[in-house]
Amino acid sequence: MISVIIPTYNRARFLSEAIESVLSQSAFQSGKYGFEIIIIDDGSTDETKKIIERFTGPIYYYYQPHQGVSRARNHGLERAKGEFIAFLDSDDLWLPEKIKIQMNVMETFPNLMGCTSDEIWLRRGKRVNPKEKHRKYSGWIFPQALPLCILSLSASLFRRIVFEEIGRFDEALPVCEDYDFSLRYSLRYPLHLIDRPLIIKRGGHEDQLSKKFWGMDRFRIQALLKLLSLNLTPHQAFLVRREIWRKAKIISQGAVKRGNFELAQYYQNLMDKMEEELNHILPFLEKKLD
Repeated sequence: MISVIIPTYNRARFLSEAIESVLSQSAFQSGKYGFEIIIIDDGSTDETKKIIERFTGPIYYYYQPHQGVSRARNHGLERAKGEFIAFLDSDDLWLPEKIKIQMNVMETFPNLMGCTSDEIWLRRGKRVNPKEKHRKYSGWIFPQALPLCILSLSASLFRRIVFEEIGRFDEALPVCEDYDFSLRYSLRYPLHLIDRPLIIKRGGHEDQLSKKFWGMDRFRIQALLKLLSLNLTPHQAFLVRREIWRKAKIISQGAVKRGNFELAQYYQNLMDKMEEELNHILPFLEKKLD
């Protein structure tokens, strides 16, 4: 069975289409796979519950006080019964063949832990092309995943065991929880990319979390700092520290422009620390290359 987890917060205007895109999956309509749709309402104050009541089928609605998207995703995982886990953000849409194609891949490669796909991007209803920095990769993607999140949860399908082995979403992160998860995932497993779009990502609306917080790299740095406590190879440790340095520089400069000199100094100190640690690692890497 496939558990589809939809976290939502005041997205009634999008939610109906998101649910319909799951129910319209050819893999579910044919009866080949059992499924459940788990909707976690993170404290919505709009018509979310009424929207859900219009639907029939294996749809389960759970309300929680507003605690953020990480808690909503984890709540969904706690309720899920499927061997496979798929997430769908409530403003995104699946194309009808998504699950069928992804399950074909997962069944063909029984040791594969996750697969993802390309996407169609809409911004304010108009199609746009992703930039080169958003390019997706297949295989061991850890180095490519460091700059920003290239593992789209709405476009992916995972075996349940992934969340038992690497843990769930970090509830201390109000945003960039997908980035944090993608780093932990890509350290441990390869990711298979299906080179065709299987979802539609709708963006550009004012209530997107990416527009709510200034300096998203602050939260990415939190995720990167956590990695340093893991059993990284010297090369991985080098890449992580270099990325922390790069992001800290951006945040420090942004803090200066905003007149927040205390914050700027914190990130400058972090840059200095990373630079010192990088200088310790570099000779070891050079010796290994020789």
